[in-house]
Amino acid sequence: MTQVTVKELAQEVAAPVERLLQQMREAGLPHTDAGQVVTDTEKQALLAHLKSSHKAKVEEPRKITLQRKTTSTLRVAGSKTISVEVRKKKTFVKQSPEEIEAAQRRELEERRATENAARDKLNDQVRLRAEEEARKAAPAANASQPEPAAVAEAPAARAAEPAPERAPQPAMVAEVRKRDDARRPDKPKATTADDDRRGGDRKNQPHRATVKEKAPTPRAAPRTTEEESDGFRRGGRGKSKLKKRNMHGFQSPTGPLVRDVVIGETITVSDLAQQMSVKGAEVVKFMFKLGTPVTINQVLDQDTAQLIAEELGHKVKLVSDNALEESLAESLRYEGETVARAPVVTVMGHVDHGKTSLLDYIRRAKVAAGEAGGITQHIGAYHVETDRGMVTFLDTPGHAAFTAMRARGAKATDIVILVVAADDGVMPQTIEAVQHAKAAGVPLVVAVNKIDKPGADLDRIRSELSVQGVTSEEWGGDTPFVSVSAKMGTGVDELLEAVLLQAEVLELKASPAAPGRGVVVESRLDKGRGPVATVLVQDGTLRQGDMVLVGSNFGRIRAMLDENGKNVKEAGPSIPVEILGLDGTPDAGDEMSVLADEKKAREVALFRQGKFREVKLARAHAGKLENIFESMGQEEKKTLNIVLKSDVRGSLEALQGALGGLGNDEVQVRVVAGGVGGITESDANLALASNAVVFGFNVRADAGARKIVEQEGLDMRYYNVIYDIIEDVKKALTGMLGSDVRENILGIAEVRDVFRSPKFGAVAGCMVLEGIVHRNRPIRVLREDVVIFEGELESLRRFKDDMSEVRAGMECGIGVKSYNDVKVGDKIEVFEKVQVARTL
Repeated sequence: MTQVTVKELAQEVAAPVERLLQQMREAGLPHTDAGQVVTDTEKQALLAHLKSSHKAKVEEPRKITLQRKTTSTLRVAGSKTISVEVRKKKTFVKQSPEEIEAAQRRELEERRATENAARDKLNDQVRLRAEEEARKAAPAANASQPEPAAVAEAPAARAAEPAPERAPQPAMVAEVRKRDDARRPDKPKATTADDDRRGGDRKNQPHRATVKEKAPTPRAAPRTTEEESDGFRRGGRGKSKLKKRNMHGFQSPTGPLVRDVVIGETITVSDLAQQMSVKGAEVVKFMFKLGTPVTINQVLDQDTAQLIAEELGHKVKLVSDNALEESLAESLRYEGETVARAPVVTVMGHVDHGKTSLLDYIRRAKVAAGEAGGITQHIGAYHVETDRGMVTFLDTPGHAAFTAMRARGAKATDIVILVVAADDGVMPQTIEAVQHAKAAGVPLVVAVNKIDKPGADLDRIRSELSVQGVTSEEWGGDTPFVSVSAKMGTGVDELLEAVLLQAEVLELKASPAAPGRGVVVESRLDKGRGPVATVLVQDGTLRQGDMVLVGSNFGRIRAMLDENGKNVKEAGPSIPVEILGLDGTPDAGDEMSVLADEKKAREVALFRQGKFREVKLARAHAGKLENIFESMGQEEKKTLNIVLKSDVRGSLEALQGALGGLGNDEVQVRVVAGGVGGITESDANLALASNAVVFGFNVRADAGARKIVEQEGLDMRYYNVIYDIIEDVKKALTGMLGSDVRENILGIAEVRDVFRSPKFGAVAGCMVLEGIVHRNRPIRVLREDVVIFEGELESLRRFKDDMSEVRAGMECGIGVKSYNDVKVGDKIEVFEKVQVARTL
């Protein structure tokens, strides 16, 4: 057993000796000096005393305040940044059991007082009506008064049988009964006279008054007000038992109701209020207090809705809106026997390197001859039969504006054929195609085209591609290089051999017995057939009549066409087809799935459409501070508004991306509306309202649109080559920029001497050092290379002759208008202002 002195114990616990002795005296210990010994038992006693005293002093906290602070950075126009700090504070107050019980007791007393007041009011109404009816029935009772003998016998007769009663008017009985049942749920419902008659004899219930429709007999005596009121309140149906009380199911809550509020990624104000069982105006008022004005139909994001629900005292359950999508993915898992399928090959490369010509030779069709400007502006899908099997080809555009279309081609393919012109080398779109293929993890086969041209250099192509990470097999890499000529057909067989060899290595499999699944390659709006989508079937079999879900669109396939326009009934894996029957034009790259239930397809499609709309509205009405700063200065920009219509969805996306990238800090392009199909009357009206230019890419305007264009003088232009539309927009933006004013220095003269003239004042004798000094040009006077005056020449003479100009190396006299402080050594600079047109 260890023993220490009081002084040593005070040093251990870091407390003064006097305070420790006082605490020991309070604990009942006999220590009074710092040198006394403290045993372990005494230590435990002191510790127990300190714990009990501390516990008595410390009260459980009843109020907790939580604070949260988030900091974000906003970028303003230019390079300025603003730090925004958002602080949120929430206080939780805990009530004691006594306070909760007292609140419940007060609420119960208030409810009972309200019920008693309603009951007394109803009794008063019944009593008053009963007295009024009794006064009306008194004359009739007096007229039929019985003889004295009969009156003497009446008490005995009334003692043997219950006295018949007079019923009030049916309308009054129904009204009173209805009010009584509504206001007094703890009382049984009053019955009608027919119910009382069905109830039988009431002898066993002498104190129960009944309501009958018969007129009063001569022996009937008016009932008292209390009996009649009780009869209205306690009408029953049984012979000898009271009817069981019909209690109402509603019970007044004893405290605030806490509800579980389910919040997805977005939710409207009305839906949030409905889940919290409050009026929508309450939520709107709460948001106004927070400084965010909203409407009842406005869409809130998840964080804002969570804050509102928690502040109003409800529990929040955050859910993902992808539950429907996840259930759809589970239902689309098919199992079946897999077999080898044909490879999907995408032909990529720079513009005019021979992609379509190479594919044209393989297909034996003149595709390139039909392309506007000799370039491909759509994604084309074809399948061909070779000696070693079928191969599906996707031809992608090579122009810089079609980057997104090439990216989709790389994602939907198994093998990429990179076409490079032997006489042109690696170009920007060639590098971009390599990057897309690497990002998608797709193997490459390089086709070096145009080897029959004089400037062909194969080693140069290998060298430039090796810099991009594409090394040929001849140089020890893993990428096959095949020399081809799309014009002569040289090397095409070797190219197909290399492609099929890569396909064997990949071991491509599919399950033809499963429902079809694929991806949208392209879509357009046909005037006679409606929405038409080009779909590449990746797995399963797509059949005519199938219900398909494509992105946010759905429909039943009415017809299927192959790449040659022939009707087909079904399409297996790796087969591209055009399908008709969708309710709209899907976006290129959307996934296609076959569903067995039309209701399920409609539900998912509408959900996706609504989700896109709600997210868009939530972002548009977020009211965030960064949106305000981003909009600052936008009004100073000059904007070219465009209404754009295209033939296919892919071209529309490419044009919107290319036109949106034009402009600078002063001018910009805004595509007011874009769509697929011809130019309609609504498009022309929209262009008229928004002061926009109408562009048609491979489409034309109908009669209504042409009439509006002619009447209102709108600017409408047709294009079929993407180069032309981009160049015209650049020219229009350049014209909107205006011009800059630049200064050109024409000549410099140095002052050698100063003369006084009675007519001109100080005249500078100068030597022209550079250029030409003109008489009718503005000048500047420089002293030690600092401008001290800017004005114009008053006179320019050489000897006694007036001169219009004096060239370098010649002397002259210069009189500066309104300036006489010219000194020796000053320089006179002659300049002119020129307007220069600005460019993007």
